[in-house]
Amino acid sequence: MKAFAKILLFFGICVGVFSCNTSGCLDNQSAIPLAGLYSSETGQSISLNIIEISGVGAPGDSVLVAAGTAVQQVYLPMRSTVDETSWCIHYTQENLSDPALNDTVTFVYESQPYFASEECGASYRYYINSVKCTTHLLDSVVLADSLITNADIERIRLYFKTAVPDEPEIPETE
Repeated sequence: MKAFAKILLFFGICVGVFSCNTSGCLDNQSAIPLAGLYSSETGQSISLNIIEISGVGAPGDSVLVAAGTAVQQVYLPMRSTVDETSWCIHYTQENLSDPALNDTVTFVYESQPYFASEECGASYRYYINSVKCTTHLLDSVVLADSLITNADIERIRLYFKTAVPDEPEIPETE
């Protein structure tokens, strides 16, 4: 009988060990949109180290990208308790650091709770209804998909003006 109890105990421990794991939820549990930086002239991905990105009206420290940090992509979190979130892009290069040249990107969206699974729990999905932006040095904002989920996919493209337009030639007079 003691041997049977030991086998039963061993079997119980094995089942307990092998049935408990933490790898049931491998997905990112937060729906945070990933934005890529691009040149509006070439359409190519770019890396910038002359920008600082921070939240507008966000509680606490909302600096996402500090001055001097080279970035090609940035996560732009949204707040589930409001229907829009704005980000300020400040240019830190000496001749561009005037706050009058700052660009602002505003996402207007609906947040919806989403139950992923028992392992992953619940998170939010965001449906972006519109994007508003200023265009000082930022040329445009393009959405690849208006649905933001926990998939780690670049859904937003920020196109920056990277070349100075040629000045018109002044014809010579005789």
